[in-house]
Amino acid sequence: MKIGIIGAGSWGTALAILLGNKGFKVDLWVRRAYLAEKIASTGENQEYLSGFALPKTVLPTADPEKAVRGKELVILAVPSHAVGETTAKIKDFLDNNCIIVNTAKGIAEKELKRLSQVIEYELSPEVKARIAVISGPNHAEEVVRGIPTATVVSSRDQQTAEKVQDIFMGANFRVYTNTDLTGVELGGAFKNIIAIGAGICEGIGFGDNTKAALLTRGLVEITRIGVAMGARSNTFSGLTGVGDLFVTCTSTHSRNRYVGLMLGKGNTVTDITSSMKMVAEGIKTAKAAKELSRIYEVEMPISNEVYDILFQGKTPLEGVKSLMRRDKTFEMEDVDF
Repeated sequence: MKIGIIGAGSWGTALAILLGNKGFKVDLWVRRAYLAEKIASTGENQEYLSGFALPKTVLPTADPEKAVRGKELVILAVPSHAVGETTAKIKDFLDNNCIIVNTAKGIAEKELKRLSQVIEYELSPEVKARIAVISGPNHAEEVVRGIPTATVVSSRDQQTAEKVQDIFMGANFRVYTNTDLTGVELGGAFKNIIAIGAGICEGIGFGDNTKAALLTRGLVEITRIGVAMGARSNTFSGLTGVGDLFVTCTSTHSRNRYVGLMLGKGNTVTDITSSMKMVAEGIKTAKAAKELSRIYEVEMPISNEVYDILFQGKTPLEGVKSLMRRDKTFEMEDVDF
Protein backbone atom coordinates (compact mmCIF):
# COMPACT_ATOMS: atom_id res chain seq x y z
CA MET A 1 0.00 0.00 0.00
CA LYS A 2 1.20 3.50 -0.88
CA ILE A 3 0.61 6.13 1.80
CA GLY A 4 0.91 9.90 1.79
CA ILE A 5 1.21 12.01 4.93
CA ILE A 6 0.47 15.71 4.69
CA GLY A 7 2.31 17.54 7.44
CA ALA A 8 5.73 16.86 8.95
CA GLY A 9 5.25 18.12 12.47
CA SER A 10 5.93 15.78 15.37
CA TRP A 11 2.77 13.71 14.88
CA GLY A 12 3.02 13.42 11.10
CA THR A 13 6.66 12.40 11.45
CA ALA A 14 5.88 9.86 14.18
CA LEU A 15 3.18 8.26 12.04
CA ALA A 16 5.55 8.16 9.07
CA ILE A 17 8.08 6.29 11.20
CA LEU A 18 5.40 3.98 12.62
CA LEU A 19 4.07 3.05 9.18
CA GLY A 20 7.50 3.00 7.55
CA ASN A 21 8.70 0.50 10.13
CA LYS A 22 5.75 -1.69 9.16
CA GLY A 23 7.08 -1.78 5.61
CA PHE A 24 4.72 0.73 3.99
CA LYS A 25 6.07 3.16 1.42
CA VAL A 26 5.31 6.65 2.74
CA ASP A 27 5.67 10.02 1.04
CA LEU A 28 5.87 12.70 3.73
CA TRP A 29 4.89 16.20 2.60
CA VAL A 30 6.93 18.95 4.26
CA ARG A 31 5.60 22.48 3.85
CA ARG A 32 9.02 24.13 3.69
CA ALA A 33 11.29 22.95 0.87
CA TYR A 34 14.50 23.55 2.82
CA LEU A 35 13.24 21.41 5.69
CA ALA A 36 12.28 18.61 3.29
CA GLU A 37 15.82 18.68 1.93
CA LYS A 38 17.29 18.71 5.43
CA ILE A 39 15.18 15.72 6.49
CA ALA A 40 16.20 13.84 3.35
CA SER A 41 19.89 14.53 3.90
CA THR A 42 20.01 13.83 7.65
CA GLY A 43 17.48 11.01 7.76
CA GLU A 44 15.54 12.59 10.64
CA ASN A 45 13.26 15.52 11.39
CA GLN A 46 15.55 17.46 13.70
CA GLU A 47 13.18 20.40 13.95
CA TYR A 48 10.12 18.54 15.24
CA LEU A 49 11.19 15.04 16.32
CA SER A 50 14.93 15.02 16.77
CA GLY A 51 16.82 11.81 17.43
CA PHE A 52 14.57 9.40 15.55
CA ALA A 53 15.68 8.02 12.20
CA LEU A 54 13.18 7.79 9.37
CA PRO A 55 12.95 4.35 7.74
CA LYS A 56 14.26 4.13 4.17
CA THR A 57 10.67 3.66 2.99
CA VAL A 58 9.77 7.21 4.12
CA LEU A 59 10.53 9.85 1.51
CA PRO A 60 10.18 13.55 2.41
CA THR A 61 8.93 15.87 -0.34
CA ALA A 62 7.87 19.51 -0.68
CA ASP A 63 5.56 18.62 -3.58
CA PRO A 64 1.96 18.00 -2.38
CA GLU A 65 1.00 16.29 -5.64
CA LYS A 66 3.81 13.76 -5.27
CA ALA A 67 2.71 13.06 -1.71
CA VAL A 68 -0.92 12.46 -2.66
CA ARG A 69 -1.30 11.21 -6.23
CA GLY A 70 -1.57 7.44 -6.56
CA LYS A 71 -1.96 6.89 -2.82
CA GLU A 72 -4.48 4.49 -1.30
CA LEU A 73 -4.30 6.25 2.08
CA VAL A 74 -3.68 9.95 2.73
CA ILE A 75 -3.16 11.19 6.29
CA LEU A 76 -3.80 14.82 7.19
CA ALA A 77 -1.40 15.77 9.99
CA VAL A 78 -1.75 19.55 9.89
CA PRO A 79 -3.07 21.96 12.57
CA SER A 80 -6.86 22.12 12.83
CA HIS A 81 -7.11 25.62 11.36
CA ALA A 82 -5.30 24.42 8.21
CA VAL A 83 -7.43 21.31 7.54
CA GLY A 84 -9.88 22.97 5.13
CA GLU A 85 -7.22 24.89 3.23
CA THR A 86 -5.00 21.83 2.97
CA THR A 87 -7.84 19.58 1.78
CA ALA A 88 -8.71 22.09 -0.93
CA LYS A 89 -5.05 22.16 -1.97
CA ILE A 90 -4.76 18.40 -2.47
CA LYS A 91 -8.27 17.38 -3.56
CA ASP A 92 -7.47 17.34 -7.28
CA PHE A 93 -4.65 14.86 -6.66
CA LEU A 94 -6.68 12.34 -4.66
CA ASP A 95 -7.50 8.98 -6.24
CA ASN A 96 -11.19 8.11 -6.36
CA ASN A 97 -10.89 5.25 -3.87
CA CYS A 98 -8.42 6.91 -1.51
CA ILE A 99 -9.06 6.80 2.25
CA ILE A 100 -8.47 10.10 4.04
CA VAL A 101 -7.46 10.01 7.71
CA ASN A 102 -7.49 13.20 9.76
CA THR A 103 -5.34 13.44 12.88
CA ALA A 104 -5.91 17.07 13.95
CA LYS A 105 -8.05 17.80 17.00
CA GLY A 106 -10.15 20.94 17.00
CA ILE A 107 -13.23 22.77 15.78
CA ALA A 108 -13.36 25.04 12.73
CA GLU A 109 -13.53 28.40 14.49
CA LYS A 110 -15.65 30.32 11.97
CA GLU A 111 -17.85 27.52 10.65
CA LEU A 112 -18.18 25.77 14.04
CA LYS A 113 -17.86 22.44 12.26
CA ARG A 114 -16.09 19.26 13.24
CA LEU A 115 -12.99 18.67 11.15
CA SER A 116 -14.44 15.70 9.26
CA GLN A 117 -17.26 18.02 8.20
CA VAL A 118 -14.71 20.56 6.99
CA ILE A 119 -13.04 17.85 4.91
CA GLU A 120 -16.41 16.67 3.56
CA TYR A 121 -17.25 20.20 2.45
CA GLU A 122 -14.14 20.36 0.29
CA LEU A 123 -14.58 16.94 -1.30
CA SER A 124 -17.22 15.24 -3.44
CA PRO A 125 -20.13 13.49 -1.65
CA GLU A 126 -19.00 9.98 -2.60
CA VAL A 127 -15.81 10.47 -0.60
CA LYS A 128 -17.67 10.86 2.73
CA ALA A 129 -17.61 7.15 3.55
CA ARG A 130 -13.83 7.09 3.10
CA ILE A 131 -13.07 9.79 5.68
CA ALA A 132 -11.75 8.59 9.02
CA VAL A 133 -10.22 10.19 12.09
CA ILE A 134 -7.61 8.90 14.51
CA SER A 135 -7.75 10.25 18.04
CA GLY A 136 -6.61 9.26 21.49
CA PRO A 137 -3.98 9.76 24.19
CA ASN A 138 -1.11 9.59 21.72
CA HIS A 139 1.96 11.76 22.22
CA ALA A 140 4.29 11.53 19.23
CA GLU A 141 7.34 11.46 21.48
CA GLU A 142 6.17 8.19 23.05
CA VAL A 143 4.70 6.51 19.97
CA VAL A 144 7.97 6.92 18.09
CA ARG A 145 9.85 5.30 20.99
CA GLY A 146 7.66 2.21 20.77
CA ILE A 147 6.00 2.82 24.13
CA PRO A 148 2.73 0.81 24.28
CA THR A 149 -0.07 3.10 23.13
CA ALA A 150 -3.78 2.75 22.34
CA THR A 151 -5.82 4.89 19.97
CA VAL A 152 -9.21 5.04 18.26
CA VAL A 153 -10.21 5.26 14.62
CA SER A 154 -13.70 6.39 13.68
CA SER A 155 -15.56 6.76 10.39
CA ARG A 156 -19.09 6.95 9.04
CA ASP A 157 -18.29 3.61 7.42
CA GLN A 158 -17.24 0.72 9.66
CA GLN A 159 -15.35 -1.04 6.85
CA THR A 160 -13.25 2.08 6.33
CA ALA A 161 -12.53 2.25 10.07
CA GLU A 162 -11.52 -1.40 10.16
CA LYS A 163 -9.23 -1.01 7.16
CA VAL A 164 -7.45 1.91 8.84
CA GLN A 165 -7.32 -0.14 12.04
CA ASP A 166 -5.49 -2.94 10.23
CA ILE A 167 -3.02 -0.53 8.62
CA PHE A 168 -2.00 1.16 11.88
CA MET A 169 -2.21 -1.75 14.30
CA GLY A 170 1.17 -2.87 15.59
CA ALA A 171 2.89 -4.62 18.47
CA ASN A 172 3.05 -1.38 20.48
CA PHE A 173 0.23 0.56 18.83
CA ARG A 174 -3.22 -0.86 19.54
CA VAL A 175 -6.14 0.55 17.54
CA TYR A 176 -9.81 0.36 18.49
CA THR A 177 -12.76 1.37 16.31
CA ASN A 178 -15.67 3.53 17.44
CA THR A 179 -18.68 4.35 15.26
CA ASP A 180 -19.42 7.59 17.15
CA LEU A 181 -17.55 9.97 14.85
CA THR A 182 -19.08 13.03 16.50
CA GLY A 183 -18.06 12.00 20.00
CA VAL A 184 -14.55 10.95 18.98
CA GLU A 185 -13.90 14.32 17.34
CA LEU A 186 -15.47 16.44 20.07
CA GLY A 187 -13.63 14.65 22.87
CA GLY A 188 -10.32 15.26 21.11
CA ALA A 189 -11.14 18.92 20.54
CA PHE A 190 -12.59 20.07 23.85
CA LYS A 191 -10.09 18.31 26.11
CA ASN A 192 -7.45 20.81 24.95
CA ILE A 193 -9.35 23.65 26.63
CA ILE A 194 -9.49 21.76 29.91
CA ALA A 195 -5.75 21.04 29.58
CA ILE A 196 -5.07 24.78 29.41
CA GLY A 197 -7.09 25.10 32.62
CA ALA A 198 -5.09 22.29 34.24
CA GLY A 199 -1.86 24.02 33.30
CA ILE A 200 -3.12 27.30 34.75
CA CYS A 201 -3.83 25.60 38.08
CA GLU A 202 -0.36 24.08 38.09
CA GLY A 203 1.25 27.40 37.18
CA ILE A 204 -0.53 29.17 40.02
CA GLY A 205 0.81 26.54 42.38
CA PHE A 206 -2.31 24.52 43.17
CA GLY A 207 -2.04 20.80 43.90
CA ASP A 208 -3.56 17.44 43.10
CA ASN A 209 -6.93 18.21 44.65
CA THR A 210 -7.48 21.08 42.25
CA LYS A 211 -6.36 19.17 39.19
CA ALA A 212 -8.54 16.17 40.05
CA ALA A 213 -11.58 18.40 40.44
CA LEU A 214 -10.81 20.25 37.20
CA LEU A 215 -10.40 17.06 35.15
CA THR A 216 -13.55 15.51 36.57
CA ARG A 217 -15.73 18.57 36.07
CA GLY A 218 -14.09 19.19 32.73
CA LEU A 219 -15.19 15.75 31.58
CA VAL A 220 -18.72 16.61 32.70
CA GLU A 221 -18.93 19.68 30.50
CA ILE A 222 -17.28 17.93 27.54
CA THR A 223 -19.89 15.18 27.84
CA ARG A 224 -22.67 17.73 28.23
CA ILE A 225 -21.86 19.66 25.05
CA GLY A 226 -21.01 16.43 23.20
CA VAL A 227 -24.41 14.89 23.89
CA ALA A 228 -26.12 18.14 22.89
CA MET A 229 -24.27 17.99 19.56
CA GLY A 230 -25.30 14.39 18.87
CA ALA A 231 -22.55 12.29 20.44
CA ARG A 232 -23.00 9.22 22.61
CA SER A 233 -22.20 9.85 26.26
CA ASN A 234 -20.24 6.60 26.70
CA THR A 235 -17.69 7.70 24.09
CA PHE A 236 -16.38 10.22 26.63
CA SER A 237 -15.62 7.40 29.05
CA GLY A 238 -13.20 5.93 26.50
CA LEU A 239 -9.79 6.69 25.06
CA THR A 240 -10.89 9.78 23.14
CA GLY A 241 -12.67 11.15 26.18
CA VAL A 242 -11.25 10.59 29.64
CA GLY A 243 -8.10 8.94 28.25
CA ASP A 244 -7.08 11.86 26.06
CA LEU A 245 -8.23 14.34 28.70
CA PHE A 246 -6.01 12.75 31.34
CA VAL A 247 -2.86 12.62 29.26
CA THR A 248 -3.26 16.14 27.84
CA CYS A 249 -3.87 17.65 31.27
CA THR A 250 -0.96 15.91 32.99
CA SER A 251 1.83 15.24 30.49
CA THR A 252 4.97 17.33 30.06
CA HIS A 253 4.59 16.67 26.31
CA SER A 254 1.25 18.54 26.23
CA ARG A 255 1.39 21.90 24.42
CA ASN A 256 -1.98 22.97 25.81
CA ARG A 257 -0.98 22.20 29.38
CA TYR A 258 2.21 24.21 28.75
CA VAL A 259 0.21 27.23 27.59
CA GLY A 260 -1.84 27.09 30.77
CA LEU A 261 1.25 26.58 32.90
CA MET A 262 2.83 29.74 31.49
CA LEU A 263 -0.43 31.68 31.89
CA GLY A 264 -0.62 30.61 35.52
CA LYS A 265 2.91 31.94 36.02
CA GLY A 266 1.90 35.34 34.68
CA ASN A 267 2.97 35.22 31.03
CA THR A 268 0.81 36.62 28.22
CA VAL A 269 -0.76 34.54 25.46
CA THR A 270 1.22 36.43 22.82
CA ASP A 271 4.54 35.79 24.54
CA ILE A 272 3.75 32.13 25.07
CA THR A 273 2.61 31.32 21.53
CA SER A 274 5.40 33.31 19.89
CA SER A 275 7.95 31.08 21.60
CA MET A 276 6.29 27.80 20.49
CA LYS A 277 7.13 25.88 17.31
CA MET A 278 3.87 23.93 17.29
CA VAL A 279 0.23 24.93 17.71
CA ALA A 280 -1.72 24.62 20.95
CA GLU A 281 -5.14 23.78 19.52
CA GLY A 282 -7.02 24.62 22.71
CA ILE A 283 -6.58 28.37 22.17
CA LYS A 284 -8.66 28.47 18.99
CA THR A 285 -11.01 25.77 20.25
CA ALA A 286 -11.83 27.92 23.28
CA LYS A 287 -13.39 30.48 20.94
CA ALA A 288 -15.47 27.81 19.21
CA ALA A 289 -16.56 26.31 22.53
CA LYS A 290 -17.74 29.70 23.77
CA GLU A 291 -20.03 30.09 20.77
CA LEU A 292 -21.20 26.46 20.76
CA SER A 293 -22.15 26.63 24.44
CA ARG A 294 -24.31 29.65 23.60
CA ILE A 295 -25.92 28.04 20.55
CA TYR A 296 -26.73 24.77 22.32
CA GLU A 297 -27.53 26.47 25.64
CA VAL A 298 -25.10 24.23 27.49
CA GLU A 299 -23.14 25.30 30.55
CA MET A 300 -19.35 25.05 30.09
CA PRO A 301 -18.01 26.98 33.09
CA ILE A 302 -14.39 25.82 32.91
CA SER A 303 -14.16 26.43 29.18
CA ASN A 304 -15.75 29.84 29.60
CA GLU A 305 -13.23 30.85 32.25
CA VAL A 306 -10.34 29.66 30.08
CA TYR A 307 -11.78 31.76 27.25
CA ASP A 308 -11.97 34.83 29.49
CA ILE A 309 -8.37 34.36 30.61
CA LEU A 310 -7.17 33.90 27.02
CA PHE A 311 -9.15 36.67 25.36
CA GLN A 312 -10.83 38.94 27.90
CA GLY A 313 -7.94 39.89 30.16
CA LYS A 314 -9.19 37.97 33.18
CA THR A 315 -6.43 36.86 35.52
CA PRO A 316 -5.99 33.15 36.31
CA LEU A 317 -6.82 33.74 39.99
CA GLU A 318 -9.98 35.63 39.07
CA GLY A 319 -11.00 32.69 36.86
CA VAL A 320 -10.51 30.20 39.69
CA LYS A 321 -12.50 32.39 42.09
CA SER A 322 -15.37 32.58 39.59
CA LEU A 323 -15.50 28.79 39.34
CA MET A 324 -15.34 28.21 43.09
CA ARG A 325 -18.08 30.77 43.82
CA ARG A 326 -20.66 29.43 41.38
CA ASP A 327 -24.09 28.59 42.76
CA LYS A 328 -24.30 25.27 44.57
CA THR A 329 -25.65 22.27 42.64
CA PHE A 330 -25.79 18.47 42.55
CA GLU A 331 -22.76 16.73 41.10
CA MET A 332 -24.38 14.62 38.38
CA GLU A 333 -27.87 16.05 37.97
CA ASP A 334 -26.92 18.30 35.07
CA VAL A 335 -25.26 15.62 32.94
CA ASP A 336 -27.44 13.92 30.35
CA PHE A 337 -26.33 10.29 30.36
